[in-house]
Amino acid sequence: MSFAVEIVVAVLGALAGLLVVGVVLHKKQLAGAFKKSEDEARHTREEARKEADTIIKQALKDAKDESKQRRQQLEEEAKLRRTEIAKLENKVKQREQTLDKKLEIVEKRDNDLTALETKLHKDEQNFQKMNSECMETLERARYTLQNIAKMSVEEAKRELIKSLEDEARKEARERIRQIEEESRKEADEKAKSVISLAVQRLAGEYVSDSTISVVGLPSDDMKGRIIGREGRNIRALEQATGVDLIIDDTPEAVIISCFNPIRREIAKITLERLIADGRVHPARIEETAKRVASEFDQIIREAGEAAAFDVGITDLHPELIKLLGRLKFRTNGVQTVLQHAVETAHICGIMASEMGLNVKRAKRAGLLHDIGKSIDQDTEGHHSHLGAEVCAKYDEAEVVVEAIRLHHSEDLTNASPYALVVNTANILSTKRPGARREIMETYLTRLCDMEKLVKDFAGIADAYVMQAGNEIRALVRPSGVSDSQVVDLANDIASKLRQEMTFPGQVKVTVVRESQFVDYAK
Repeated sequence: MSFAVEIVVAVLGALAGLLVVGVVLHKKQLAGAFKKSEDEARHTREEARKEADTIIKQALKDAKDESKQRRQQLEEEAKLRRTEIAKLENKVKQREQTLDKKLEIVEKRDNDLTALETKLHKDEQNFQKMNSECMETLERARYTLQNIAKMSVEEAKRELIKSLEDEARKEARERIRQIEEESRKEADEKAKSVISLAVQRLAGEYVSDSTISVVGLPSDDMKGRIIGREGRNIRALEQATGVDLIIDDTPEAVIISCFNPIRREIAKITLERLIADGRVHPARIEETAKRVASEFDQIIREAGEAAAFDVGITDLHPELIKLLGRLKFRTNGVQTVLQHAVETAHICGIMASEMGLNVKRAKRAGLLHDIGKSIDQDTEGHHSHLGAEVCAKYDEAEVVVEAIRLHHSEDLTNASPYALVVNTANILSTKRPGARREIMETYLTRLCDMEKLVKDFAGIADAYVMQAGNEIRALVRPSGVSDSQVVDLANDIASKLRQEMTFPGQVKVTVVRESQFVDYAK
């Protein structure tokens, strides 16, 4: 029993010793772990402290930078606002000053208006007083005049107006007759001079002024071949040459119509060759038209060279020769422009010889004076200025260029003698008898326009153009026009004819007023 107890005691003692040893060891482990944890905690605290210091420093720095930046922004905004406020204050001050000045002006004007109103009130009273006195005086004078003249006021007004109208019309008619006599005398003298010089010095051959050309046919059967199946041949010819082909009842003839004389001439030659060849179809038409157009440059050049040779000028630029030749296919009255240019050149030579000028230079200017007409259909501008530019381009003399530019000018005060010679020669060549002739259609249109112009006048019952347009007889309605108004009506018709119509010579205007009264005896 005791042995067991001892064993138990021994075991318990061993266990107690082991427990003590375990406790000691555990305590040591706990002390080491605590120390280690304490070291780690201390290290962590130090790092946290350092990191906190760093964060605090950075935060302080950022706060300072942001505070500084905001301070700068606020200072700039404050400065800008102070500037704006200063500007607004200046504007307010200026407006106050302006308002003060305006207020002073308004006050001054108010005072002036008050003074003027007072003055006007006084003047109005004086005016009313004077007006009353004048009315009384006028009434007394009217009563006195009525007693003297034995006429009422309205009768006196009508008599005075009628007297003034009659006097004005009489003076106007006398002045018109005087101007007409002076103009007629001056025109007669100038016409006689021009006609005598033209008749003595020059005669020329002429062609008809027209926009059509007539091509003769061997027979009327050829018309059908020219038209072709469904009109294809005539369309091909019109398209290839740019003209209008007119095939009507005219026997053995086809009419070519075109305002461009060169295209019309090309079409005429093309059609003549096709008729002579006998083969008329679209391909042949196009081929022939191209060949004629290519050969036409040579025809133009030869015409220009012939004109220059006729005048005696041999050193013209080739381009001027070509432009000169184109004038052969443009008409001017009953002449071609080329004939007119040659004629003008000869007249210039005659005048230059009489005046002691350079004859060749005068002829050169006369020959080239209308050269601008060869390009005025393609280029805008008056042909005199276009011709001067072209001649200057090809190195013509300055006096020649000036003469071409001024040959239609009315002011030749400072012009050279050559310009005067060309201007005069152009007028002589254009205005002499036979230089211009109207075609029938233009002539009839002009006569119809003259009748219509006269019929448009109030009071005209009918009008007739007589003596080939040299006289117009207008029949007036007796109820609408009095005898005293007939003279004025004739003058008005003549004036409107001069302004709106173009006619050779003069037109006699006869206004007829006839009253007819018919009754029957039964």
